[in-house]
Amino acid sequence: MSILNVEHLSYGFGDRAIFQDVSFRLLRGEHIGLIGANGEGKSTFFNIVTGKLTPDEGKVEWAKDVRVGYLDQHTVLKKGMSIRDVLKSAFSYLFELEQKMNAICDRLGEVDEETMMQLMEELGTIQDTLTLHDFYIIDAKVEEVARALGLLDLGLDKDVTDLSGGQRTRILLGKLLLEKPDILLLDEPTNYLDEEHINWLKRYLIEYENAFILISHDIPFLDEVVNIIYHMENQELNRYVGNYEDFQRVYEVKKSQLEAAYKRQQQEISQLKDFVARNKARVSTRNMAMSRQKKLDKMDVIELAAERPKPEFHFKKGRTPGRYIFETKDFVIGYDEPLSKPLNISLERGQKIALTGANGIGKTTLIRSIMGLVEPISGKCELGENLAIGYFEQEMKGENKSTCIEEIWSEFPSFTQYEVRSALAKCGLTTKHIESQVRVLSGGEQAKVRLCKLINKETNVLMLDEPTNHLDVDAKDALKKALQEYQGTLLLICHEPEFYQDIVQEVWDCSKWTTKLV
Repeated sequence: MSILNVEHLSYGFGDRAIFQDVSFRLLRGEHIGLIGANGEGKSTFFNIVTGKLTPDEGKVEWAKDVRVGYLDQHTVLKKGMSIRDVLKSAFSYLFELEQKMNAICDRLGEVDEETMMQLMEELGTIQDTLTLHDFYIIDAKVEEVARALGLLDLGLDKDVTDLSGGQRTRILLGKLLLEKPDILLLDEPTNYLDEEHINWLKRYLIEYENAFILISHDIPFLDEVVNIIYHMENQELNRYVGNYEDFQRVYEVKKSQLEAAYKRQQQEISQLKDFVARNKARVSTRNMAMSRQKKLDKMDVIELAAERPKPEFHFKKGRTPGRYIFETKDFVIGYDEPLSKPLNISLERGQKIALTGANGIGKTTLIRSIMGLVEPISGKCELGENLAIGYFEQEMKGENKSTCIEEIWSEFPSFTQYEVRSALAKCGLTTKHIESQVRVLSGGEQAKVRLCKLINKETNVLMLDEPTNHLDVDAKDALKKALQEYQGTLLLICHEPEFYQDIVQEVWDCSKWTTKLV
């Protein structure tokens, strides 16, 4: 039975078309992976089916009484709510039933016998519902999910607005999983999750009885949890049965077949046009020429979709720094409380290191403290000479109303407009993206703008904080290649072993230094 039907959907903004006559269906129990390059409209599709955006054409129909849970990249949490409050709000409908049950109990002493029997029956139904949905062990369930997603360490009574974007995403994911809706809509849920929590979520989704639609660029994760792929490309949405590996195989065959058919047809068109041109003027062959022309006019011409620009990243190497990039002595990082034991570590010129470990144990704080952006609690860090550090932050603060062109121009005022456009295009952004405001771009497109700034500076040290979050497959591959070729020093925070293991020479496990329980 179909849970969701989308028919003949078209949508665009300005003069940019996102979808053209798209259809989609979701059946009960299907685990769907919604894939496509950055900017193809995956998050926009979610916003349309959840009613946040209205399509230009077409219709969206949900089955009756379906409960939809949506993990949005951009959901805002209210000040004053604790982590516990947000997680427990997953059971708001059960708390409402409890209030109704208490109100019925208050009335029992003041009604006649017939009404009492009716109320007792209603009371029994409510109690059965509460028991069935584990109402009386809600606190235990909340703690179980909080532990699985690494939220217990933060303190369940902490105000959610004091947390990072990544921590808030984990809280929203926890709330969603506790709700157990009929369908989950998950927009890049593995962003901001470390390896341990990604594995937990993977097991959860594999065993999940209901349907879900998952947007993810984490291919190994996607491959294990989905059984249907919908591929979004060039304003179309195509369905493939199987996981990502199955999709790739079928997609390549279809692409090759289409290209071969296109070549054959182009050759036939060329021959027909040549025949018409040579024979239409001669009386003896005019009828044959007209017949060929009619065939040309009726021909359903195959069109190959324009190839999306693939990003190319090449980091500019600055002058050679001293032997040591940094050395720490009894370096304790943290804010109000220590996040680490006293650290005595150093990084030498040319080393490439990955920082790993659970979220919240201080990996970002370590990088920011080394750079002098955060004061250490004690100890010192001595930076080397002639450093030109390029820093990629995990998340950007606030809404950026600049266009992509203005964003790059403000960083490189000596660039001509051609150079600015060329730099952005090399990062895989189209003309439409380049002229748009940064805030309307997808997470992956915004990351490409920030990488554009980084690759056009001369650096000899790169400090990258989860740069693969939001990036599509092509962009990840290009970034991996660029980091392998980079002649400078690298300190990389990343939760994807398949990305960093061919780049770095050493992995520093930050859980060995942290004062946090992990």
